[in-house]
Amino acid sequence: MALIDSFRRRIDYLRISITDHCNLNCGYCMPVFSDRPHLDHSEILSYEELLRLAEAAVGTGISKIRITGGEPLVRKGMVEFCHMLGSLPGLENLALTTNGVHLAKMAHSLKTAGVKRVNVSLDTLKRDRFEAIAGRDKLDDVLHGIREADAVGFHPVKINVVVMRDVNDDEIAQLAALTYQHAWHVRFIELMPFQHARFGDYRDLYMPIGTIIKRIPHINKAHVGPALATNGPARMCTLPGAKGKIGFIAPMSWHFCGSCNRLRLTADGKIRTCLFSETEIDVKRPLRTGATKHELVELLRDAVKAKPRRHHLSRGLRPDLVQRAMHAIGG
Repeated sequence: MALIDSFRRRIDYLRISITDHCNLNCGYCMPVFSDRPHLDHSEILSYEELLRLAEAAVGTGISKIRITGGEPLVRKGMVEFCHMLGSLPGLENLALTTNGVHLAKMAHSLKTAGVKRVNVSLDTLKRDRFEAIAGRDKLDDVLHGIREADAVGFHPVKINVVVMRDVNDDEIAQLAALTYQHAWHVRFIELMPFQHARFGDYRDLYMPIGTIIKRIPHINKAHVGPALATNGPARMCTLPGAKGKIGFIAPMSWHFCGSCNRLRLTADGKIRTCLFSETEIDVKRPLRTGATKHELVELLRDAVKAKPRRHHLSRGLRPDLVQRAMHAIGG
């Protein structure tokens, strides 16, 4: 019953985007600051449809589901949906990626609903810079959300930092230092070549992980280990005396395609075989025309068969070659 692709990778992780809407406007995710098109509500899969697909996926060996967006916490009823997902027999890990704006008021409910892991996006600790990057003055809300998630028992809280040259790279050391105060995982992520109209040319913004590492004090005293299943693509280390850990996610420098174990479901019902592939399998129409569980399983198997061996990105890739923006794919 397991999902094994053409390159003998076991696929056991499904990322489900439940909305393309977001309450922030981060430039590397939302390429157009205003007047960006959003899916109509009728185009987005209902929770019932999502649950039917999730049941089929878990029945074929998917053991981890991550809820993403857009910003998943803006969709009404998502806590109840998490509770339904968390009750699926065979699902071992239900996780969430969020920008953290609404996390403080929802953290306890999410924990009770069965969410086990929370990743929060945080690219800066400076209020004016946060507003410049995200388009909203919400830094205090995000920091409050991170602290509340920690308080209710999401251990460890994982913080995702997208590093951009001459935008936030001067804060690498300060963000890494959070691990001295808290048992959080701070993960530095290479910028990926989507449409970055608000910040400038991708080639000017991109900073390789090797350069990022050199900006972290005392990193030479820490061992950067290999990627482990518990950390996804991140390679982790612990700074001397730190409570938390530092992670590095380098889709460009250290591509991790050989161990890729995931599929992505977009909010409008397309299974995407790779973040950087335009190959998509439509499941919305089958879901809305009475597909059986067996038929849904076959669609999942088709998607797994279509997974490429690896992406072929390079620093010089034109961003317009990736047709969907990140908020539309699922973060």
